[in-house]
Formats: sequence, C-alpha cells, structure tokens
Amino acid sequence: MRNLFLACFLVFMSVSAADARKPGYADDRAAIEDLMARYLFAMDWNDFDAYAAMFTEDGELEFARGSAVGREKIGETVKAFKESIGKIYTDQNGDPAALRHVIAHKVIRVEGDRAWATSFWYEMANDGPDGAPKIGTFGHYEDELQRVDGEWLFSRRSIRNEFLDGRKSGPINPVRAMDEKAAAAAKD
Repeated sequence: MRNLFLACFLVFMSVSAADARKPGYADDRAAIEDLMARYLFAMDWNDFDAYAAMFTEDGELEFARGSAVGREKIGETVKAFKESIGKIYTDQNGDPAALRHVIAHKVIRVEGDRAWATSFWYEMANDGPDGAPKIGTFGHYEDELQRVDGEWLFSRRSIRNEFLDGRKSGPINPVRAMDEKAAAAAKD
C-alpha cells in the first residue's frame, strides 16, 4: 500500500511540475487567477454585468439551485439568486448581510487555449453576534476555461457546496478528477 501511495504521489508531482515548466504557464496562471478574483469581487458587490462577462458567450454556470447557459441567462440567474440569498443571510439589523468569498488554494492546468481549475472557496458574512464576521459556507469550484481573443474566460463553472446534500464533492480528490478530464481532452 505504501508503494502504491508513493507511486501515485510521484505521478501527481511529475504532472504538476511538468505544467509549471510549460512556456507561458506562469502568464496563463496569473491571468486565470485574476479572472477568479474578479469573479468574486463582481459576485460580492452585485456587479452582475461584470460577473456574466467572465463567461464565454455559451458558458455554463452550475450551482446549488440549478444551472444557466449563456451570459444573459447567467447574469439574470445570479441576480435573482443574490436577491433571494439576501433574505436568508441577514445582519443583526435584518438587512442583507455583506457576503465575502475567498479562494484559499487552487490547482490550474493549461493545455493550449483550454484550461481546467479546481479551487477551494469559503464564504464569510457579517451575520455573527454583534455583526462579527462568521464563516458560513464552503466548497470548491470545478472550472473549465477557454482563451478567447487572448482573454481567459469560464466556459463552465460548477460550484460544489460541501454543506449541501447532492452538492458535496464526494470521496475522490477533485484535483485527480480534473487532471483526468484535462488529459482526456488533450488527447482529442
């Protein structure tokens, strides 16, 4: 068992190290990380036009309440979701809580003009005692990205919620699943 673990670890490390040595990987990774950060700011400050613009024209967003395809539908769906969530998460005065999302760690794999990313997120809100911040939810993103006219965009984003039945990631390492998907797509 120990040898099997060591072999799997070495294969995983060699794939990760090989990605990091690809020409342009650092620039692609920086652009993708910037996209991820801009996405969170747009979501947390209700900038629905900016949020939707981070997806390809035919992009797909999958989340706890369903899915939306295409920029216009994604913008409408996220706006409606944020309005409803503002009724659930409230501060001590009954106003919608200020929700702030954080991405803690991310794994990004780039294959030409396509990329895959898996990242862990958590959400804080000012809905704790006396308005104190409280971590309320967490999960991970499963992303597929495309470079369109030199710009990285989400072609698909699946938001996994570790606290909701049916939205949990399950027992398999999500990074391994991402690498398998990317490897299969690279062969096409």
